[in-house]
Amino acid sequence: MPGLYIGSTAPYSGKNTLCLGLGLKFRKEGLSVGYFKPVGAQAAKVGNAWGDLDAVAISEALGQDIAPDTATPVLVTQDFMHKVFAQGPCQDRTSDIIAAYKKISKGKDVTLVGGSGGFLTSGLYACLDGASVAKALDVPVVIVDRCTHEMNYDILLAIKEQMGDKMIGCVLSDVSGGYLEEVNSVLAPFLARRGVKVLGIIPHDRVLGAVSVNVLAERLGGKIISSAHKADVVAESFLIGTMQVENFLAYFRKHPKAAVIVGGDRSDLQLVAIEGRCACLILTGNLYPNDIILARAENAEVPIMVVREDTYSVARRMEALLARHKLRDPGKFQQASQLVAANLDVAAIRQGLGL
Repeated sequence: MPGLYIGSTAPYSGKNTLCLGLGLKFRKEGLSVGYFKPVGAQAAKVGNAWGDLDAVAISEALGQDIAPDTATPVLVTQDFMHKVFAQGPCQDRTSDIIAAYKKISKGKDVTLVGGSGGFLTSGLYACLDGASVAKALDVPVVIVDRCTHEMNYDILLAIKEQMGDKMIGCVLSDVSGGYLEEVNSVLAPFLARRGVKVLGIIPHDRVLGAVSVNVLAERLGGKIISSAHKADVVAESFLIGTMQVENFLAYFRKHPKAAVIVGGDRSDLQLVAIEGRCACLILTGNLYPNDIILARAENAEVPIMVVREDTYSVARRMEALLARHKLRDPGKFQQASQLVAANLDVAAIRQGLGL
């Protein structure tokens, strides 16, 4: 039965979104769909077995009932890496991967294979990079490239050179509105001339990139001290409150659902953010607000979180967190499905798979 490896030029590029959206689309078209993530890095115990958190979430969303250790036969843990370094890089691990893939794909019309990290480099130390795994499974590939700031066209061309006709094409994800015209008129035609078919251009979606205040508190090691009952509110972006109030207001009006990171001593900016109903207020330096700020926040139902780190360090962690936030929220599944269905050339992928 046909399989499709979904890889990416770099980590956190949108592989999970594409796997989920494409899988749900195939199911809607009447196909039976399997999902497989041969190498996982988000190890966790699920029931009595160990598996990958992303693989478990996507398997459940696609209605696949299979043991977590079958869905992800290789888990990258500290113990795994120590064994690789001690035993040598290229021990034969593909036999377990192939056996698990055959079990999952049996009776399925198509099986989606989720990659880990960057297709050419992640896992190379253990001979488990995307190219090696895709070749071992003998499946075609689709590569996702996240176009937030720049496009990894060199990597796309390198993958095409290595995979040849096995590369069905690429998907350009998370493309901002200001970048769409250039991608459509310049970059996509360029790639097509070099043999890389652009199968879809998926625009940036604020809902998929949003993260709840609860998750922020957990990841940042913060303590919610106000309006904890609203901690399920999501932040779509973040703003750093280090400027004058007038300048801050101009930015804040453009990003009303932002988490505002501000020093615990900047009560002027704290009040502006609260009155503007920001998603949450993150006070840095382990400094607690005064009673007036707390009362205003409770009245406006704006969560306040206190963290130990300085403003710059928290902002860096927030940037990484929003970029890497996982698609494990069931509320986002339908959004991912609609986004992929509306912007992906599913017919071309089916043709490439012989479906």
